[in-house]
Amino acid sequence: MLKGKKIVLGITGSIAAYKACLIIRELIKSGAEVQVVITPAGKEFITPVTLSALTQKPVVSEFFAQRDGSWHSHVALGLWADAMLIAPCTASTLGKMANGIADNMLVTTYLSMKAPVFIAPAMDLDMYRHPTTQQNMQRLQAFGNHIIEPQSGFLASGLEGKGRMEEPEKIVACLDDFFRQCAAPSALAGKKVLITAGPTYEKIDPVRFIGNYSSGKMGFALAEECARRGAEVTLVAGPVALKTVHPHIHRIDVESCEEMYRAATDCFARQDIAILCAAVADFRPAQVAQEKIKREKDDLLIRLQPTHDIAAALGAMKRDDQLLVGFALETNDEEANARKKLEKKNLDFIVLNSLQNKGTCFQSDENQISILTRQGHHDFPKKTKAEVAIDIVDYVGQVATNKEL
Repeated sequence: MLKGKKIVLGITGSIAAYKACLIIRELIKSGAEVQVVITPAGKEFITPVTLSALTQKPVVSEFFAQRDGSWHSHVALGLWADAMLIAPCTASTLGKMANGIADNMLVTTYLSMKAPVFIAPAMDLDMYRHPTTQQNMQRLQAFGNHIIEPQSGFLASGLEGKGRMEEPEKIVACLDDFFRQCAAPSALAGKKVLITAGPTYEKIDPVRFIGNYSSGKMGFALAEECARRGAEVTLVAGPVALKTVHPHIHRIDVESCEEMYRAATDCFARQDIAILCAAVADFRPAQVAQEKIKREKDDLLIRLQPTHDIAAALGAMKRDDQLLVGFALETNDEEANARKKLEKKNLDFIVLNSLQNKGTCFQSDENQISILTRQGHHDFPKKTKAEVAIDIVDYVGQVATNKEL
């Protein structure tokens, strides 16, 4: 939703100023137009030449552009912008903004801004915790500004890293989320959504496990899309190397089916919607060796026992005011097998993947799905998993609206 948006990016004198380059890159990649306004102290950390090369616009720093009397109009910038983002924002600039001290171009532009303002603080933890800083942030929030703070993270001392600036991709995601919600009301806005993603690993011994090739990419794409539409997402993730971006995603990392089952069943009652995208192991070793199994024989017999059926368990718990979505990955008789799961597990609809579609499913960045309901099915062409997530969440929104969740 940032395509065509005009963003004023304010940069202050923080060591995190170098991350402004990453913010600019993300904004421009999303289709936004960026105008940088930087404080004199900010130029000590990053050069205007670098910023201008990225934005293709002259960087604004001083009131007067040249010695001939021409000047930069902070009022014009305030009227031009669709949003102002100040990242990083030091404690000094926070104080000036909260108290109207317009002694540089950045604060003057802020005071003239007609568009929404987003602020990403950056300072050491003691400065962040100081009552003056907290009071200034509260005052700025009371004025209608949006404060973007890290949702998690730890400093070397073990203290929660609230003072550091949030990561660039998450800052841009906050702006994208804001404009997405402004564009049109979402059926998912304010809803609580549970998503499972990735594989599970079932231990054989301390170094070996039974698992599958799931990368978690589809589940993570669904989590990001739901969060962008205003949902509060709980993502139960198996062992994957992926990271979440949106700040409204609460991630719970698990390894085994047992751990995923406990996490999902513990929080399901508080959810409006659950999307079960994880590739959960159907079996686990009946006995787990406490030491590494040595190669002593020509063969090894491992007795397996069934794992929890998470979809069936949630289907049995589901209330009329909840929506439950399942996934089916099939190699043969795809639709027939998927429909059996749809009925048996009390799902509202099921998303069918097939290994017959080359270049999709495990490890791939693309997918090709069908959505099956009790009334019929809808086939989709091959797309990126991010685009597939949009299709699935669109359908979730339609069903949720019809059920009046």
